[in-house]
Amino acid sequence: MRKSVLIITILLILQSFFFSCRSTSFDEEIKAVENGLLKAVVVKGDSVARMSIEDRMKYHKVPGVSIAVVRDGKLRWAKGYGFADTNDSTRVDENTLFQAGSISKPLAALAALKLVDEGKADLDADVNTYLKGWKVENNRFTETEKVTLRRLLTHTAGTTVHGFPGYSQTDSFPSDDDVLSGRGNTPAVMVDTIPGSIWRYSGGGYTVMEKVVEDISGMPFENYMEEHILRPLGMKNSTCEQPLSEKYHRKASAAYDAQGTIIEGLWHNYPEQAAAGLWTTPSDLAKYYIGVYDVMTDKTESVLSKETVGLMLTKDKNNWGLGPALSGEGDSLRFQHGGKNAGFTNYMTGFARRGDAVIVMTNADNGGKLTDEILRSVSDYYEWGIAEPRLVELESSDAHNMEPLLGRYVLDEQIPGIGNYYLEFVKEGEKLIVIDSIAGERVEMGVLDSLHFIDLESGEEMIFSLSNDTTAFMWGNRFRFIKVEE
Repeated sequence: MRKSVLIITILLILQSFFFSCRSTSFDEEIKAVENGLLKAVVVKGDSVARMSIEDRMKYHKVPGVSIAVVRDGKLRWAKGYGFADTNDSTRVDENTLFQAGSISKPLAALAALKLVDEGKADLDADVNTYLKGWKVENNRFTETEKVTLRRLLTHTAGTTVHGFPGYSQTDSFPSDDDVLSGRGNTPAVMVDTIPGSIWRYSGGGYTVMEKVVEDISGMPFENYMEEHILRPLGMKNSTCEQPLSEKYHRKASAAYDAQGTIIEGLWHNYPEQAAAGLWTTPSDLAKYYIGVYDVMTDKTESVLSKETVGLMLTKDKNNWGLGPALSGEGDSLRFQHGGKNAGFTNYMTGFARRGDAVIVMTNADNGGKLTDEILRSVSDYYEWGIAEPRLVELESSDAHNMEPLLGRYVLDEQIPGIGNYYLEFVKEGEKLIVIDSIAGERVEMGVLDSLHFIDLESGEEMIFSLSNDTTAFMWGNRFRFIKVEE
């Protein structure tokens, strides 16, 4: 008896020591990431500055952040920072719900792929064969090429409507048919280019996919997601309910604008559930990642077959898969997505075959730059090599004639809920500044050459083009701004 008691005592001591060491190791690991945030750009001759997450949250006016890191196919650590609701000082923890924004899309894509897996839908069939009531309006663009699930999921269906601004708590809440028909706060979803011909991001296309899932399954989208996707993946802190039911409110983070001010009504609602309606946590998104990784590496079955997951992670136009964006090849293949709703900014990325991933969720419009700084810290610490600061050599702003470039510019497309989006490019002493009055930001630009500039924090580039009648620039190789003549 004494011997068995002694053995148990020794085992308990060893177990305590093991967990104590593991906790200490995790604490050191987390602290290294927390205090290793990096800007996107290092100017040649300057030292590399590492920053703390708390300081950068204050700088970027981000009240709350939540992070999850996956290593070797298992959740390594998860932690929340700051406040979920500054009105009552509720703090963020690993169970705080955030709006996922467009990270909803790769999760929602699983619903359509599940129906394909079960033989209830075909990736390459005309979606009008499945749709009841509302249908894609046929026109000259759809005469020979049709809108299909494959094209909707890869943003190649030719459908319109980039994204959605959401609805306040006092707004009337439209149905899917209302949104698709333009009876909400965005234009009608239609096809305005030949399906399959180009890649163009379309939240409208994902709303069509949502309707397909509902019409095939006969279930509301949130119910289908809960029963067939979220629950099987173990995502217990996630829901596609819109509006969010009362039982989740105490766990949900409020949303904050670019100035760090809480949005009226705490958050917006999104009837476009597949495109923007998921509420979740980084730890739950880690379960999505692990589910995909386990299938890819033959560790276990998940909600989809390996064949379908392989299709999901096959590059189409613009390196897009069936839901997520893709980068890298072979063992370095990554699947990823960003997310942006009013007052929420998020990002997730993970290696399909290496078992490593990171998910960052923030409750602020300014969360993107902070998220990038966290991603660079995580990549640097774990030596992933996916987000290294860029070393640049700058020229003096006085070395070139900046006068023709200075002035006010307008985005060449309307933003839902905002309309025209303006930026100003000004020179203050030797500094060149981009003023974004809508986002409340002033961005200092470094000079790479006479028509080429770089945001010294985010690394986004600004490239001008001049013609006889137009001065314009591309921002981040995505958004075109045209000079407004006063």
